[in-house]
Amino acid sequence: SGGRAYEDYYEPVKGRVHFNSADPKNGDASINLTGLKSSDSGTYQCKVKKAPGIRSRKMLLIVMVKPSKPRCYAEGPTQEGKDIVLRCTSSEGTNPLQYSWEKTSDNKLLPASAMLDPVGGTINVKNASASASGTYRCISSNRVGTEDCILYLNVTPPPNTAGIIAGAIIAVLLILIIIAIILFCCFRARHRKKYEKEICNEIREDVPPPKSRVSTARSFTVGSQRSSLGSMSPSNLHEYALKPQYDKIPSSEDYERPPSHAPLPPPNAAKMAGPNLSRMGAIPVMIPAQNRDGSIV
Repeated sequence: SGGRAYEDYYEPVKGRVHFNSADPKNGDASINLTGLKSSDSGTYQCKVKKAPGIRSRKMLLIVMVKPSKPRCYAEGPTQEGKDIVLRCTSSEGTNPLQYSWEKTSDNKLLPASAMLDPVGGTINVKNASASASGTYRCISSNRVGTEDCILYLNVTPPPNTAGIIAGAIIAVLLILIIIAIILFCCFRARHRKKYEKEICNEIREDVPPPKSRVSTARSFTVGSQRSSLGSMSPSNLHEYALKPQYDKIPSSEDYERPPSHAPLPPPNAAKMAGPNLSRMGAIPVMIPAQNRDGSIV
């Protein structure tokens, strides 16, 4: 324009475009675009001004891009009896892209049940068997180039479902047993702690003393004397304190003689009333009864 070339007029192609002729005014305004990119695709216009008019022409440029290296992978479980889908995709490349599959191991033949999709880049293997295992090659191509990828397929036998179920049941039972043992131990420890607490707070009665080893008759006599003493009142303590039979200590002969033949006090024993003793300066004393063994009762 005005005899000047503007090489930076369009920023995306700056430094990659120049005129084919040193002087476009001579009639050749062709341009060279180097280092083509997919973004260079589009419509270009050439406009020529010459008095008395202007002429222009548009041109469509399509930049073809070679396919990028495809990615190969298998979808679904690779087990016998299952349907396996092998996929192959290129992230870049000018459409239309075409895909093809081939087996490079064993007999180099695809499984009989395989269904190929050249546009989507998939191969579907129905009811896969162990013979489908091997190495596969996928080729992605367009008008300007090709790329490939390698996939190794290993079809495994189906798992032992019965064994897995049995193992799961056994594991659940073991967990339940462990939980039951833990709960039982906790309950037992809690019960033992509660029992020990009750024992500590319990008031126990004293153990009664052992009975004296005497005959039935002696036991009866001692019990009678004990009953008599238990029925004493403060008013008759003086009379019992003056009776010599309570002051007398049994001799060895008394132990051998039955209770019915015990000697009686002499009839002429002096008896003094309690008030008389008090006037004479005596102090009333209660002497506890004794059984024939000499124990105080």
